[in-house]
Order: sequence, then structure tokens, then C-alpha cells
Amino acid sequence: MDTSLGLFVAVGFFAQLIDGAMGMAYGVTSTTFLLSLGVPPALASAGVHTAEVFTTLISGLAHWRLGNVDWHLVKRLVVPGMVGGALGAYVLSSVPTQSIRPYVAGYLLLMGLVILTRSFKMPKTREIRKGLIPLGAVGGFLDAVGGGGWGPIVTSTLVARGNHPRFSIGSVNLTEFFVTVTEAATFFGLIGLASWRIIAGLLLGGVLAAPLSAYVLRILPTRWLMLAVGVAIITLQARTLWLALA
Repeated sequence: MDTSLGLFVAVGFFAQLIDGAMGMAYGVTSTTFLLSLGVPPALASAGVHTAEVFTTLISGLAHWRLGNVDWHLVKRLVVPGMVGGALGAYVLSSVPTQSIRPYVAGYLLLMGLVILTRSFKMPKTREIRKGLIPLGAVGGFLDAVGGGGWGPIVTSTLVARGNHPRFSIGSVNLTEFFVTVTEAATFFGLIGLASWRIIAGLLLGGVLAAPLSAYVLRILPTRWLMLAVGVAIITLQARTLWLALA
């Protein structure tokens, strides 16, 4: 196997392992790696989302089979997420978007702190039924623009508001498939197909990790799951915020 392809496989595997178990970071991890290699933002996002069409399908089905899905969340998030994702892909392919990154990172950093606090206090979980449509639209838009962000935006907001981490993560992962298909199709229509090496590597690594990550989510205690999600968000977004301001 070519070395560069092997690196893409490794990135796809670990990114999906984190994403499937914590509901975030596949796009963020993969896109960060691609940008560090000099891949243009639009091409990086297109490649990541094309690979995610398959990884999110496998991950979503695994979460469904293991009982991690709240169908009410899926129904309320899927359509606005698809609309926001298509709009974000169009914007990324047409105009520069660097200026909004500090604001997104700041919001996610705040959500991470809220989740981390809740992991110690462990308040009673509750079913979130309001504000799901705008949340899905914003999450889809920022996911396409940033090459990742559906999980961090949607999952972190749901968990911070008190929704059960297990069902938040499982539902968001399943919904992400439909959002990703829309984004990938929009990118394809605007800039064509991304590099096959990027897609193949991320896809293979992600598919291998998807079933394992769903099982990890099922057995991990809620307190530790919230703690892990909070730390992951704070770490990733503190770095993003630092780089954006620097």
C-alpha cells in the first residue's frame, strides 16, 4: 500500500472511532490533516464528505441496531440539516469563509465547558424537543463550510441542554448520513470529484472503525461519555481558536 494512502486510512480509522463513540470530530480531524498537507479547503471538505457518505451510513446503521437512536431527533434534524449543508457547500465553493472560524470555535468551546461541568454534576437528562430545526440548519451549514462540525455543533448543543448523551450521539450520527449525501452531491456539482486517494483512504479507515465505535458508545458509562465529549470539544476548539486568532 502506498504510504500516503496508508496515512489516509489511519486518519479515517481514528477519526471515525472518535466520531462514532463521541458524536464528533471525523470531519474536524480529517480536514485538519488534509489542510496541513496543503489541500485547498473546498477540495478537503469535498473529499471528507464524499468518504463520510459511506462511513456515516455504516455508523448510523450500527447505532440503530444497538438501540442508540431517538427517531424524533432524527426526523426534526434531517431536513434542516440537509438544507443547511447544501447552502454551506455552495458558500465554501464560492466565497472565503476564514472570518467565521473564530466565532464557531468560541461557541463550541463554551459548549464544551458546559458539558464538562455537567459531567461532574450529572443533572437528570431530559428529552429536547424545541429548537431542533434551527440547530440542524446551522449544524449542516457549518459542517460544510468547516469541513466538519455537524457532530460538534449538534451533539454538543443537545448534550449541553440535557439530552441523554447516548441517544444524542446515536441520532446525530444516523442523521449525518443524509446531511453528508447532500453536501457531497453539492460539492460534486460545483467542483467535481475530489482526489480518489483521499476518498479511498478515509473511506476504508472509517468503515473499519464504524461498528467498533458504536459498541464503545453502548458500553461507556454516561458520566465518562460526557467527560470525554467535553474534553474533546475544549481541546479541539481551543486549538482552532488559537490558530484563527494567531
